[in-house]
Amino acid sequence: MPDILKSIEARDPAEKEFQQAVHEVIESVKPVLDRNPEYRHSAVLERITEPERVIMFRVPWMDDQGKTHVNRGYRIEMNSAIGPYKGGLRFHPSVNLSILKFLAFEQVFKNALTTLSMGGGKGGSDFDPKGKSDNEVMRFCQGFMAELFRHIGPNTDVPAGDIGVGAREIGFLFGMYKKLRNEFTGVLTGKSLGWGGSLIRPEATGYGAVYFASEMLATRDDSLEGKTCLVSGSGNVAQYTVEKIIDLGGKVVTLSDSSGYIFDESGIDRGKLDYVKRLKNLRRGRISEYIDKYSAAVYTEADSTLENNPLWDHAADCAFPSATQNEINGKDADNLIRNGVSLVCEGANMPCTPGAIDRFLDKKILYAPGKAANAGGVAVSGLEMAQNSMRLNWPREEVDERLQIIMRSIHQTCLDASAEYGDPGNYFIGANIAGFVKVVNAMLDQGLV
Repeated sequence: MPDILKSIEARDPAEKEFQQAVHEVIESVKPVLDRNPEYRHSAVLERITEPERVIMFRVPWMDDQGKTHVNRGYRIEMNSAIGPYKGGLRFHPSVNLSILKFLAFEQVFKNALTTLSMGGGKGGSDFDPKGKSDNEVMRFCQGFMAELFRHIGPNTDVPAGDIGVGAREIGFLFGMYKKLRNEFTGVLTGKSLGWGGSLIRPEATGYGAVYFASEMLATRDDSLEGKTCLVSGSGNVAQYTVEKIIDLGGKVVTLSDSSGYIFDESGIDRGKLDYVKRLKNLRRGRISEYIDKYSAAVYTEADSTLENNPLWDHAADCAFPSATQNEINGKDADNLIRNGVSLVCEGANMPCTPGAIDRFLDKKILYAPGKAANAGGVAVSGLEMAQNSMRLNWPREEVDERLQIIMRSIHQTCLDASAEYGDPGNYFIGANIAGFVKVVNAMLDQGLV
């Protein structure tokens, strides 16, 4: 296995995030490879770590002053062994090939865990929608889809939203796809309810993470009732994580964005959460404005020179990192453990560094990796695809019930895999092994393609 890691590092030396994601999975699946020598003989590691297709293209667009800009667009079609490629589009200045390959790689196993027939992919652009007018975002989305439409379709590749891509962007992208292809199909998920979207889709990732956390706590005869929780981020995932924690009797005291974080010791109640939703979703404001409305809260500005993030240095029972990759490092993990956190549930993709994960596992913290805990979003995207195919809309209660069933199934799958391979209760190992085995077996069934 060191050979495959060395090969990836030599071939793509700058892709640190992708290398990190691959390393975590490969280290976890060693027992599977030892038990199944045919996997090594068939070079499954070499095949599963190489994207089936990488699409990169330029996106020219014009701002409101008539000036032309050029951004770079991507779509990583990682693996289609169990279904059409499925995964979000991210519009953010940090987007590059390494980040999207890591996200696509993670998506393969996440989708496999949902029990739905979806392969893994990811895409996006280094375009930043912040500060842009609706017309500028529309022109960019139309330019982006003018190339992407050639490579996607309801039975080929079905993108969704991610950071920087919400209902507004999905609408503009879908409109351009429909115009170019002259067809109305379920090619994108996260659509508005009036034209093919699914109830619970905006809430699904956050709700699903909390459902997964509840299942973990139940194994220790515990619940979220009365628990103090730290949540990072303030976008879609964080908002609905907070909402469901409130529903289940917990208290959330933090939220953040790239500018900094707020600490509200009295807790973010429904009224405060509604304010955050208006602030972030409608006004596209900054989390620092929270203290203008709720003066008892404390705002701390982000400081990149610090070795740790002070958001993770408050007394709490549970942590839900829901912002971005590698936001919790080893020092943050030490602070969380010292302050009494006994559960860490990833709402974002790979928000914990390897050092942080090692500390959580060593201290027997209930730790849920993102490929399991935040799979609720793509699970309901899969349900949206099913509804589109049948030209139906299921009621909210039905979608929520299906989401809960899927999250319980993922939880049990991770537990079973961890027990089978000698480390009961290790969700990190269990998620990686269960997703890996399902995808690899499908690959071998389909031959050398």
